Amino acid sequence: MKAWAIGDCDNGGDEWGEEIKLTEQAVQAINQLNPKPKFFVLCGDLIHGMPGTQWRKDQEQDLKNVLKNIDQDIPLVFVSGNHDIGNVPTPETIDDYCKHWGDDYFSFWVGGVFFLVLNSQLYFDSSKCPELKQAQDEWLDAQLAVAEKQTCKHVIVFQHIPLFLQNPDEDHDYFNLEKSVRQELMEKFHKAGIKAVFSGHYHRNAGGSYKDLEMVVSSAIGCQLGEDTHGLRVVIVTAEKIVHRYCSLNDLSSQGIEKELMDLIKQN
Repeated sequence: MKAWAIGDCDNGGDEWGEEIKLTEQAVQAINQLNPKPKFFVLCGDLIHGMPGTQWRKDQEQDLKNVLKNIDQDIPLVFVSGNHDIGNVPTPETIDDYCKHWGDDYFSFWVGGVFFLVLNSQLYFDSSKCPELKQAQDEWLDAQLAVAEKQTCKHVIVFQHIPLFLQNPDEDHDYFNLEKSVRQELMEKFHKAGIKAVFSGHYHRNAGGSYKDLEMVVSSAIGCQLGEDTHGLRVVIVTAEKIVHRYCSLNDLSSQGIEKELMDLIKQN
């Protein structure tokens, strides 16, 4: 937040006390949710310090110290972002991330729903690790084949960089994927029956649709680049649909899940 405020991304990352407080508030809000969430996913950029920068280790340790207080019955799911493995990732930066936070891509099942976590930096710029991108591509194709064959209620993807921010045909920039890469992924996802992709990266809420695939872009617990407040997105998955709301940390802490979402949960 300081780096953004002073306009110096490289040298402004020397203070993160405010981020610690906000993450503690997020953890507290999550722990008091009733019913308990099936899991809590952080959609990338776990910390600000890029690979090789001086404050990175301390930021990682401080984040882990806060996240240790999450209810033991609420699993944590981590997604790699550009600040975690670099805008141009290397085998070394990805290996370092995996040692600290777990695999950079994987799949899991919860309640008949199939979830895929992807390393979107490999779609942004894999010039320094082409063999790792190829490995993820092959793995993804195999996972999507599983999704097509299995009778899963839904298939949902988590990745840091959005496919697009509002429109599937929008121009490529820093906050979305290059158009040819985007098109290929959107078609793959659509064919496999994926209903939603959840991303971060933009530090603002956004989103749109491609055919029956919803692209959901969530703002951050920490630094806001738009008009949104520090918050979390609450997602309710039923047999028929996926419903979500972005909630400010203050509202979630004081009021919990809003009535409309609670009614959905009770019906299922």
